[in-house]
Amino acid sequence: MKRIWQAGCVCALLLACALFIGTGAQGEDHKTVQSGIYAGKIDLSGMTKEEALQAVGSFVEDLKETPITLLAVGDGRVAVTAGELGISWANPELVTEALEVGRRGNFIKRYKQLKELEHKNLVLPIKLSLDPQVIGELLTSACTEYDIEPVNMSLVRENGGFRIVEGSNGCVLDVEKSIDIINERLTGDWDYQPCVIRLEATVKEPRGSAEELSRVTDILGSFTTSFSGSSEDRTANIKNGCRLIDGVTLYPGEEFSAFERVAPFTGENGYFMAGSFIDGKVVDSLGGGICQVSTTLYNAVLLAELNVTMRYNHSMTVSYVSVSADAAIAEGSGKDLRFINSLKHPVYIEGYTENNRITFNIYGVEDREAGREVRYESEILEIINPPADAIRADNTKPVGYVVTDSRARVGYRARLWKIVSRDGREISRTQVNSSSYNMVQGSVTVGTATSDPAVYKEIMAAIGTGSLSHVREVAARLAAAAE
Repeated sequence: MKRIWQAGCVCALLLACALFIGTGAQGEDHKTVQSGIYAGKIDLSGMTKEEALQAVGSFVEDLKETPITLLAVGDGRVAVTAGELGISWANPELVTEALEVGRRGNFIKRYKQLKELEHKNLVLPIKLSLDPQVIGELLTSACTEYDIEPVNMSLVRENGGFRIVEGSNGCVLDVEKSIDIINERLTGDWDYQPCVIRLEATVKEPRGSAEELSRVTDILGSFTTSFSGSSEDRTANIKNGCRLIDGVTLYPGEEFSAFERVAPFTGENGYFMAGSFIDGKVVDSLGGGICQVSTTLYNAVLLAELNVTMRYNHSMTVSYVSVSADAAIAEGSGKDLRFINSLKHPVYIEGYTENNRITFNIYGVEDREAGREVRYESEILEIINPPADAIRADNTKPVGYVVTDSRARVGYRARLWKIVSRDGREISRTQVNSSSYNMVQGSVTVGTATSDPAVYKEIMAAIGTGSLSHVREVAARLAAAAE
């Protein structure tokens, strides 16, 4: 009787094993998840692999639309979505794990798993991941605008001396730490609901000290140009540009942009219409004359031996400095004068106008050796002479009318040399820049309107010779005869 019972148990065991083996032998794509298995709050019971992947994938895709508010410096609030932070599903192998419950391992293990499911659901966590690069780019573009930059200690020149102005602390976003905070919050115990995340910020102290700034007393470079003969509006523009640059304290390693200091060229910013170079012609534009400001500053910077990082020559030569010693700035073409304080100490830029002259002084700490002198020399490589003035007949103007529309300009190729001497003896010569200035052909308009065919024929014949002096002579004679 005992043997019969044992044989029955063995048969039952073999049958159960066969059932388990049969279940495990199914192709993975045809398996379904056992009842009572969840991915987070998603019931995967009875789902195939594809169905489970679709269910969890859709959940994560919907999760990407969840609003997240990032608290930046001060009162800065930046609204984003979880998707914009690069959130994604990090453990799709969860589905394979769910399908293997009750199907992998020995008989006892599988049997135990299935029995446990009868009494308690198995919840497999959905793991999320974020893209640190995406977060970093978003923080930099959208959140750092709320940063409060420190105000460095600075100098003000007054009554022939300097006054030190105290700075103030700033508060700036710590991008790296903020990435970690966001990552920890959304991949940790996040409940998938809209939330607010306060970002990490750090105090940024201002540069400078009273001791350091008190040493800024020496003129390292000074340069002056004259604007006598300029129109009232051009004079006003030069004075305005000088005022906007005057008073800058520049610390070692900091870069200065002349354009950023003097722009925009608008009436609200103190500018008037005056002559400037555009497309090879002198035309009126807001801010005309501002390039004399940048040119004067350029030469002072060269003498102070700061590192010039951007400089453009004019399209045509200017009268107030030698060729290759100019520095143009322009709003539309990207021309700018930029330089870095490449010295060990702060420098102070002083600009002022007096008696139709503009001056820039660069103050700092003079630590160059005694007896050392720096000067700059222009070298003309090529002179490009313009052809004779173009003569244009105008039948709307009377005979005798001869007016220059544009003045001819000589073109040049040139370069600027930095020459260093010690005790009067040249020790080095270095090329600073190279410049090309356009040649411009002059043009003259000649009136040909007359009711006398003979007069018309004579003035046209004069124009045909191409000789401006002859045209002027004939036009003057014909105009006098007509009076």
